[in-house]
This record gives sequence, structure tokens and C-alpha cells, in this order.
Amino acid sequence: GSALARALAPRHDVVCLSRKPSDVPGARCVRGVFHAFEDLRALDDTAFDVCIHLAAVTGGCREEDGLLVNVEGTRRLMRYLMDRGCRKFVNASSIAAVGFQSPRFRPVAVPLADEHPCLDRDGYGLSKVLMEEVTRYLWRQNDAIDVINIRLASIIPDDARPQPQKPGAIGAWSLGGISLMFLSDAVRCFSMAAEAPHKHGVRIMNAVGPRACTAVPVPELLRAWYSGSAEALDFSHYERPGHERDPVYSIDRIKREIGFVPERDVLAEA
Repeated sequence: GSALARALAPRHDVVCLSRKPSDVPGARCVRGVFHAFEDLRALDDTAFDVCIHLAAVTGGCREEDGLLVNVEGTRRLMRYLMDRGCRKFVNASSIAAVGFQSPRFRPVAVPLADEHPCLDRDGYGLSKVLMEEVTRYLWRQNDAIDVINIRLASIIPDDARPQPQKPGAIGAWSLGGISLMFLSDAVRCFSMAAEAPHKHGVRIMNAVGPRACTAVPVPELLRAWYSGSAEALDFSHYERPGHERDPVYSIDRIKREIGFVPERDVLAEA
């Protein structure tokens, strides 16, 4: 959030709502949480054109917290701003919405589509999918709004040097460990989404790095993880020359819709 605010402040009037004390040069910083109506009232004196919603309780949260904060909290935030004239919302969803947190998860197809179904077992992925559904509900009430829900990769610092994954036993969050994006790319992604031309509707888009963080071709890794069940997957995408380590999430739509292409490659910098 602070990195994005610093990037946007030189060319926009930026207001940050944060539960922790923050100081972003050129931005107005307000202390509070997005899911508390009394904290939102501190913004009554400001008109908003765009809301970039990054806050959430994250993976490993209690089921109750995920539903109360990520789902109901998002409804409160969007309702408050919609009622005051805001017409664009860019929300951080998560690639974990599909439910890969459990080692029992199996993708329906690869690369995973932007709206791959939720097969979650721990509550966090469910909370993100229900958040996306809340945005559709609100759009049906006001079809003039533009909502972009970004199913965001696992974000790593720009100076990180991740180790490519080798075949072995699957663990919790395994797909998240190979679906990485550097912070500077994430900032550029949300900036481009916020500044993209207005388009009525609700869009869900994957945003991950340009290649999976794997030491071997993607099919080899997934066959090791998923054993016999991997044979149900079509790996033809990865069998084309030059595509062996393409991301396990499709990123075609976000390129087509807002022009975002990740620039930094985890394999080139590992």
C-alpha cells in the first residue's frame, strides 16, 4: 500500500486509510480500518473518483475473520464510497481464491483461468471469492461503476532472489510458492488498473509473474505434485517451445484489458 501510494502521489491526490501510522510524502494519511463505518466517516470531507482496496486479513486467518473483514468489510467500504459518488474500484483479490492452500487441491485446468472455480477448504479462498461476488452484487445495483478484481500473485521484495521449485511432495500453498511477482510490478499493475479508461462492469484478472518459479518444466513439477490425477490435465500449452515455464495462471486477460505485462522475471533473477 505505501509503495503504491508513493508511486501515485506525484500525479494524483492520494488519500491513504491505514490501521498503522503511515507517512507517505504528498499523500493524506488517515488512521483507521476499512471495515469500521466510524473510521470511514473520517473521509466524509473528501470526494473520491477511484478506490484501490488492498487491505484484508490474509491467508491462514480464521474463517470468521475472513468472512467478516474480507467480505462484509469490502461491502461496507464500497457501499460507503458508492453512495458518495465513487465510480471505480480496484480490489486486491488473490490467486489463493482457487483454494490451493490445501495439498488436496487439484486445478480444473492449466494455466488456471482468471475465474477458475473456488475449491477452497480453509476459508481464506472462500472469503476472496465471496468478496468478488459482493462486487457483482453492488454493480447490479449501480451498473455505472467499473470494478477490477485482481487475483494477485505472492508478492516478493524487489531485492528477493527466490529459489526455483524442484519436484517433490506437494505441500500447503504450493502453487503460491511458484506464482510470484516482484513488488515494483505489483505497484505498476495496480496503477495501470486505476488509471485505465472507465469500463462499466466487473472484471476478474490474474496477475502473476511472466514465468513460474520452477527448476523444471511446469508439467514435470505438477505431475510430481499431483501424481496420477495430473493425467487429467491438458499440458499442451507448456509443450510448445519457449512456454515450458509459463506461469500456472493465465495472464492473457490483464494484458488485453489494461495492457499490463510483468517486466521482472523470477527465473532470470533467481
